[in-house]
Amino acid sequence: MGRCQEGLAATEEAVGLWRELVASNPELHTPNLAWALHNLGVCLGGVGKRREALAVAEEALELRRELAAANPDADTRYLAGALHTLGTRLGAVGRYGEALAVAEESVAVCRELVASNPELHTSDLAEALSNLGIRSREAGRGRDALAAVKEALRLWRELAAATPELHMPNYARALSDLGVYLAAEGRHREALAATEEAVELRRELVAFDPDAHTSDLAGALHNLGMRLSEVARRREALPAVEESVKVWRELVASDPDAHTSDLAGALHNLGTRLREVGRRREAFAAVEEAVELYARLHADLPEPYIDALTSSRQLRDSMHPSDKSVSDH
Repeated sequence: MGRCQEGLAATEEAVGLWRELVASNPELHTPNLAWALHNLGVCLGGVGKRREALAVAEEALELRRELAAANPDADTRYLAGALHTLGTRLGAVGRYGEALAVAEESVAVCRELVASNPELHTSDLAEALSNLGIRSREAGRGRDALAAVKEALRLWRELAAATPELHMPNYARALSDLGVYLAAEGRHREALAATEEAVELRRELVAFDPDAHTSDLAGALHNLGMRLSEVARRREALPAVEESVKVWRELVASDPDAHTSDLAGALHNLGTRLREVGRRREAFAAVEEAVELYARLHADLPEPYIDALTSSRQLRDSMHPSDKSVSDH
């Protein structure tokens, strides 16, 4: 997030320069302006300026539609990507119905691309389906989300079988997504099986390239703790969550800007799991640390962290250590 703050001014300047160049030669420079707008949206979203990021994504999509209409063979793929991005931005401001419609259009565009060149575009379709799953879940359409992620998982599995070094991370991500969506539908044992497989794959990937995959392992362990708790295997859930916190601490030590919010979330989860097994004082300490981290993040960027800070404060206040209703072990 710190990098986005530092890069925001430069990205805004780049957009301004491309606008000037487009004014003099739109045919040559409009694609560059669209890319610059995409980058600006990433930076704006990274510093919590969600509505500004949405406006930029809408402008980028308008340009991509014009470019795809003029040269569909070259630019339709980028139109699908711009639709994907706009769906994410709409979801971030709570406009879930609109986000879902955009994600559905992105999938439709990718299906057309796959029909013409499956080797080149199957990964684009898998990514669009993964995004559709997220947007469907946000819109309260859990069964549709599950169908989308199952199709994405099938495609990623095929791609990973052909080129594992390139696509195995995507397959592992789709397994994690499947676990989340199955759990939301009450299918907790199936959700656990998918999540366990995702953790196993993440460990293999970390052994191969720790710099690239360690944060994904930490996230998968976080999910595993939740899935184990959902099937009442609470004491088994705790080691997974403790390992997740340990990994996030190591990552924060090397890059606090990138990972402090992840550590805060893992500590919140650890507090919940500790409380479930009756270790209330340790639970309180974990959640208190989460509150402190979220408070620091909120002081710098209020909008992105207000909900997480409020949730952790509520959890902390519900388990004050003076409450002896649950004993420590």
